[in-house]
Amino acid sequence: MSTVGPHVDTTARLRSVRWSILDRALIRTGQQPAEALRDTVGFARDAERLGFARFWVAEHHGVPGVAGSAPTVLAAAVASATERIRVGTGGVMLPNHRPFVVAEQFGVLESLFPGRIDMGLGRSVGFVEPVRRALGAGKDAADRFGDDIAELLGWFEPGGPVRAIPAEGLRVPAFVLAVGEGARVAAAHGLPLVMAHLSDEDRMRTALDRYRAEFTPSSHGARPYVIVAVNAAVAGTREEAELLQVPEAWATVWSRTRGVFPALDAPRDILARNFTETERRYFAQARAGHLYGTEAEMADVLGRLVARTGADELMITLATHDPDARLDSSRRLAGLAGLTPRPAQDAGAGTPAPGPASRPLSTRR
Repeated sequence: MSTVGPHVDTTARLRSVRWSILDRALIRTGQQPAEALRDTVGFARDAERLGFARFWVAEHHGVPGVAGSAPTVLAAAVASATERIRVGTGGVMLPNHRPFVVAEQFGVLESLFPGRIDMGLGRSVGFVEPVRRALGAGKDAADRFGDDIAELLGWFEPGGPVRAIPAEGLRVPAFVLAVGEGARVAAAHGLPLVMAHLSDEDRMRTALDRYRAEFTPSSHGARPYVIVAVNAAVAGTREEAELLQVPEAWATVWSRTRGVFPALDAPRDILARNFTETERRYFAQARAGHLYGTEAEMADVLGRLVARTGADELMITLATHDPDARLDSSRRLAGLAGLTPRPAQDAGAGTPAPGPASRPLSTRR
């Protein structure tokens, strides 16, 4: 039985949290990487116009179906093309980089776009050994994540024989993308946590409970702050929404069976294939954590998710073959969230006005 109360309670719950977008610059069949990157920048403009709070970009290396390999560079392009929305990384994978260099990069971003930059940090290393060798980061590099976080945050503090210019003295909100060990690192440093929605919700809730119980207030945050990242699609019918998530699920199947995450195919082309039993099983697994439906259905589903996780913010991601359908889904989600859209002619002009996309997003609320 649903734990959500009357419609008014669901609406209030959805409008009590912030709403953001994560885009991974996935490539569609027939596209060049440059086109996918330009799509990401254009989508950021749309997200700003719809009233979303943040727009983050991701880091993947050596993946044929993903153009987003340099998140701080892409974040700069996104910030240049927008005016109000906060821009960040979801995330920079710290084991692949020296903390000093990461501090310098975010110092440049914050200097160019003051008050709009978020520093999302993860502990993942390359998925396969050749990529890890190319990055110079073995599997054990993730074990030093806590030390790397501490070093990175230290470079923003004044003093020391080496100065991270222009990061020194700047305030760039840091976020930790994690579930297990990374969640403990976030708690120890008093940082907000970004957790992907898991099909195993017991595991997710256990990690969130531990994060909140172990959270140590710091100059970065006075209380726990949780962003739940969820793969969500909304359309006029449930069947249409379900189709939107087919391309990424199939790309995941391909990566598991052939070792390569490919460009996104059209959903109806995918469903016309003769799946093997193995592919069918992986396809079901890939879609297990995806949420989709009509606006009424998703209001209920997302409202219950917020209630179960105590999320302060939802970060929506949707990788599909049709960018117009993705934008339509985002519009419908913005409506559920009660976001205030900006007139198209106003996008990219003026100073921030009060509202969900421009309210100060300090990690301390």
